[in-house]
Amino acid sequence: MTSTDLATLTSLHSIDDRPVATVPSKESEITNKKGRQQDGEAESIRTASSLSSLTDPDSQDGEDDEQDVESLHNVQTNSPPFSSFTVGQKRFIVLMVAIAGFFSPLSANIYFPALNTLAEKFDVSSATINLTLTSYMIFQGLAPTIFGDLSDMAGRRPAYIIGFAVYIGACIGMALCDSYSALLILRCLQSSGSSGTIALGSGVVADIATSAERGVWMGWATSGPMIAPALAPVLGGIFAQVLGWRWIFWLLVILAGAFMIPFLITYPETGRNVVGNGSIPPQGWNMSLLNYLQVRKQARSNREPSLRRIPSCESTRTAQEALRKKRKLRIPNPLNTLHVILEKDVGLLLFYNSMIYCAFYDVITSFPNLLEQIYGYNALQIGLCFLPFGIGSLFAPVGVGKLMDWNFRRTAQKAGLVIVKGKTNDLKDFPLERCRIEIALPLIIIGDIALLCYGWIMHMETNLAAPLVLQFIMGFTLTGGFNALSVMLIDLYPLAPATATAANNLVRCLMGAGATAVIDYMIDAMGRGWCFTFIAAVVAFMSPVLWVLQRWGPKWREARRTRIAAQQEKERREEAEVQAASALAQDEIDDIPREK
Repeated sequence: MTSTDLATLTSLHSIDDRPVATVPSKESEITNKKGRQQDGEAESIRTASSLSSLTDPDSQDGEDDEQDVESLHNVQTNSPPFSSFTVGQKRFIVLMVAIAGFFSPLSANIYFPALNTLAEKFDVSSATINLTLTSYMIFQGLAPTIFGDLSDMAGRRPAYIIGFAVYIGACIGMALCDSYSALLILRCLQSSGSSGTIALGSGVVADIATSAERGVWMGWATSGPMIAPALAPVLGGIFAQVLGWRWIFWLLVILAGAFMIPFLITYPETGRNVVGNGSIPPQGWNMSLLNYLQVRKQARSNREPSLRRIPSCESTRTAQEALRKKRKLRIPNPLNTLHVILEKDVGLLLFYNSMIYCAFYDVITSFPNLLEQIYGYNALQIGLCFLPFGIGSLFAPVGVGKLMDWNFRRTAQKAGLVIVKGKTNDLKDFPLERCRIEIALPLIIIGDIALLCYGWIMHMETNLAAPLVLQFIMGFTLTGGFNALSVMLIDLYPLAPATATAANNLVRCLMGAGATAVIDYMIDAMGRGWCFTFIAAVVAFMSPVLWVLQRWGPKWREARRTRIAAQQEKERREEAEVQAASALAQDEIDDIPREK
């Protein structure tokens, strides 16, 4: 691919439409001197060919090689960039992803302070009203298996739009409902609409960032989901006490609507099976308003001879058609998530990560009840006590993300691997598991010790400052460890990151639903100190899983890479055989004498 092609690809999806595409490269100047200047039609064909190379299964620069961080080929420095989005565009995309991911845990926890009020309103017991929490977590695990597969197949934007449409409708219904059964059903719909954003966010990060830079971007993307569980009770307590419980759901409607307006106008499609590395415009129905105006501007520019290097409408349609042929639209299959879970290394990682999540949620689920029992706090005071945990959870993704990227570069330098920024790197022999676990394990150990101390401090009913300090430590370390292992999951399954994250969501939410359902019974039966000692002991007992992943994970990863590569090669051969047979049949038909 020439430097002119790279300039063309970069300009095609640039929001500010820089004139870089109009500046001839050195190669084109030499070509002009030799008198081999092509006409406009030939230039469009050449540009379409260069765009289509991003979608050619047999090309080293194709979609599979761009997405597969364990590519069979070595990285070429003259290959197209992994993502054509600028740093500013990536920041905007990840900001929108973080805000979208904020809604699922926000909705899960925002009406904690109103649970007693809701039980009185619908004349049910506290155990019955708690079923709305358990059902929410169950659908929080199930829904992403559908949305993750949908986004990997059809693109990220459609999945986001469908999810938020369901979510806003459910919130309106909950604000107006007058029966417990309606509340329970709408709560499940609310969870289904919002929970897919977690898996979609990981997929977007995998679309725009390589493994070498994924830590920081993933940290920013997950900052929204991680801070929401701590801030939600504060907002819920304020609205429930001042305006009434219905305004909790009206608040969610207002926030979601305010988010969707700029999302629909500005957010670009990032799915690599739809837009390649971001250089190919999506289909018309999948464009944001800014995308549409940009494509219209490019279409007008193509009529001017001085701007012929900008890809024509015909060339972009050719590239879109090539991607469409590779993309198989179908009904989303949630069972695809099971294939991810059954992989040896991925399954072990999901199980251990879910144990950390259970410890995380056991702390914040039991905290309101413990504060009321020990200190006699009301709903608003309880909500404010969640702030230290939320602040720790907010700082963790970004801080730990920078540590992960630093450790990636350090490990690559030791392994003699040259990391090309913005390019896909060959990680076949890279100690990926050790690189991520070196960051996650110390955080998990510190968080586990803090969890042990927290239980006994709550048992002794000390001054409030002690549990709040430990809440901050647990928020930072448990969130950071969970985040590091989630990034490792995407590294292990780069071809379908949203589906892999949906598998993570499924396992952790189902286990978390069980953990939150029994935590109060465990505290009553075992006491506060021994209950959290037991939880900390379970996490410590399962920690050798990380050693197993570090020891045998590379072998399992290589076996999966080889199996996937063999399957892809088989599909390519079968497709070539079908095309050859079709061509032969057509030749035979052409050879048959036609009747006069």
